[in-house]
Amino acid sequence: MNQNNSYYKKRNIKNILNINLLIYIIFILITLVTVVPLLKIFVDSIDATANYGINLWPNKPVISGYKIIVSTVALYKPFLVSVYVTLVGTLLGLAVSTIAGYVLMQYEMPGRTFLSYLLLFTMIFHGGMVPTYLAMRDYHLINSLWAIILPASLNVYNTVLMRNFFEGIPNSLFDAASIDGCSPVRIFLSVILPLSKAALASIGLMFAVSYWNEYTNFTIYISDANLRNFQVMLRNLIIEDTSLAAASSAGVYQNTVKSAAIMVAIIPFMILYPFLQKYFVKGINMGAVKE
Repeated sequence: MNQNNSYYKKRNIKNILNINLLIYIIFILITLVTVVPLLKIFVDSIDATANYGINLWPNKPVISGYKIIVSTVALYKPFLVSVYVTLVGTLLGLAVSTIAGYVLMQYEMPGRTFLSYLLLFTMIFHGGMVPTYLAMRDYHLINSLWAIILPASLNVYNTVLMRNFFEGIPNSLFDAASIDGCSPVRIFLSVILPLSKAALASIGLMFAVSYWNEYTNFTIYISDANLRNFQVMLRNLIIEDTSLAAASSAGVYQNTVKSAAIMVAIIPFMILYPFLQKYFVKGINMGAVKE
């Protein structure tokens, strides 16, 4: 009997080790698939020999490509447009998500269930590109950055995550605040928001990444060249070879400059993410899991 128990115990340990080994292999492959292309773009952006093969180490590192990007005045305004859309859109998206999440957690509110189903319905069915374009046109938002910011500010997935996070806060805190005379608005501002830093950081990061990488809506709603964002200019830089006159005159290969421009578009969030990573994991876990 003892021999059988020992055999099954060893077999379970072996199965667990095999599963862990498989998980490690899968995560290593996912990491390589993510990191290797990024590393290659970085190496290409600082390699003066223009050896764009499968090399992950620069033969002759230079920063000429980055100097050209920084000195290209045509990229300044698109970069500022991207920063403006990202900041305003993220703040507006957080405001809408937190307020909507707080409203949806009010169980005594009439029509709460209907409103919840109505929002969830839009996650599956929506008007599509043409009706949305016609709506933006009728609101006179064509060639306005609000056509980019407003439609994306209400994200149902983020709203549900925020509501779930709020519901994880002990009700005794709300009861104590109500006994002290706090109104629902005061409870929201003084109790809920200070306790929701993890959710605000994680959902804010998702909004920021979405707005920063916005490309399709800019090509649909924005025809004014002065309102193009950095991603659209980056596409023109890569596909149409525009704004690269300085590269040839400075003796730098155009592909080096293109790779440097791609890195410039990625660098802001590469710097920001490590500071928000701990909040991101905590916020997503607490908002996604309900007991």
